[in-house]
Amino acid sequence: MSPDLSAIGRLLLVGGGNMGGAMARGWLDAGLPQGALHLLDPRPGPAMRDLVEAGRLTHSTGVPSATFDVVLLAVKPQMMAEVLPGLRPVLKPGSLVISVAAGTTTATIAEGLGAAAIVRAMPNTPALIGRGITGCFAAPGVGEEARRAAEALLSASGPVVWVATEAEIDLVTAVSGSGPAYVFLLAEALAAAGAEAGLDPDLAMTLARHTVAGAGELMLRSDEAPAQLRRNVTSPNGTTQAALDVLMAEDGLAPLLRRAVASAARRAAELSEPAK
Repeated sequence: MSPDLSAIGRLLLVGGGNMGGAMARGWLDAGLPQGALHLLDPRPGPAMRDLVEAGRLTHSTGVPSATFDVVLLAVKPQMMAEVLPGLRPVLKPGSLVISVAAGTTTATIAEGLGAAAIVRAMPNTPALIGRGITGCFAAPGVGEEARRAAEALLSASGPVVWVATEAEIDLVTAVSGSGPAYVFLLAEALAAAGAEAGLDPDLAMTLARHTVAGAGELMLRSDEAPAQLRRNVTSPNGTTQAALDVLMAEDGLAPLLRRAVASAARRAAELSEPAK
């Protein structure tokens, strides 16, 4: 079911790169009213340029003179200090600010903008095809109506989940924000292993891509837990069991992923710390 975007009001998207473009297309396809979306970006990416040229949104290279009900920040984290102060004129009392910039805290955004209603969100790259998932934290100044508006906007790219503390956004980053790269590495390694075992490399990659994609889709559509799906594939003393004996060893995949997620979470926390 598409989110209801009819009551969002005027929306300013700051940053027209891949993620900004994916979200904009999701909003427009989900029924964001004509004329509601304004893009601020001196050099929007190709996907955003297509939307501008098609007349589906307005665009400016400088801060517009109007005010907006929602401002969504989709710029690189290192640009935030430069961008935030200039956006103060576009806010009005009650404006909602949503940030998808990794490592930029709600306190930093509040200091730069002087805004109180801030939602910090961590989407992931499958949002580019409407199959992402977004973890969100609402700062204390975010009321229930603003929270519903944020969820409506962000759910255009996939499910939205909420965490109780801002520190948990670092954990969301480590699991789902960075997670697609772990899955891509799995496909890469599986294809390489197949090629090393004797398959044509292109065939091995085709098998790996479809196996990872198909297993993911099956997991989403099934009511069974991943552990049960794994058991369903595994015959006693069969080929899958032989492989799982390696992957589930004490030094196998599970402890490796625990270390990987912990390392990503530590780095996310470091990026969230104010510069000294």
